Amino acid sequence: MIEVEVKARAVPGMRERIESLGALFVGRETHRDTYFSAPRRDFRKSDEALRIRIKEKGARLTYKGPKLDETTKSRRELTVEIDSPETMEQILISLGFFRAGAVRKSRTKYRLGEATIALDEVEGLGSFVEVELAGEETWDAQREKVMQILRELGAGESIRSSYLEMLQAATADTGKRS
Repeated sequence: MIEVEVKARAVPGMRERIESLGALFVGRETHRDTYFSAPRRDFRKSDEALRIRIKEKGARLTYKGPKLDETTKSRRELTVEIDSPETMEQILISLGFFRAGAVRKSRTKYRLGEATIALDEVEGLGSFVEVELAGEETWDAQREKVMQILRELGAGESIRSSYLEMLQAATADTGKRS
């Protein structure tokens, strides 16, 4: 499946902006993501990701392929439910994978037609809005729709970096100042 997604910093009043578009509140979630690197492939260079996400509704292992364009975070995404995230982590480590980092966030989800809008509070980074589509339309049509919703929300520039990349960059910047 191709996930078409855009992300931007959330501006003040973003929740109200989302609701003013007619988006319906879906729920709140807490995500604990652990990312892994491969033993023989540098995911930073190949622009891939492998993570275990734990949330209230269970755990999932997700592979994300390289980004498909220069403006969005659109990429191939494969996800499977897992019964035991701890055992899955041990399997990955036994195969030579290693922990690359962790991201913790609280997410408030909304539905606007086929689109999902998420308002994220990311530990160590702040507030963001994400718009995602994974429907039956063509990739170009989906990409235009998510960009249009982002514009209607009055969000700033689209951010292509993942939360993990942003956290790692922030940590590197802090280390340089020390």
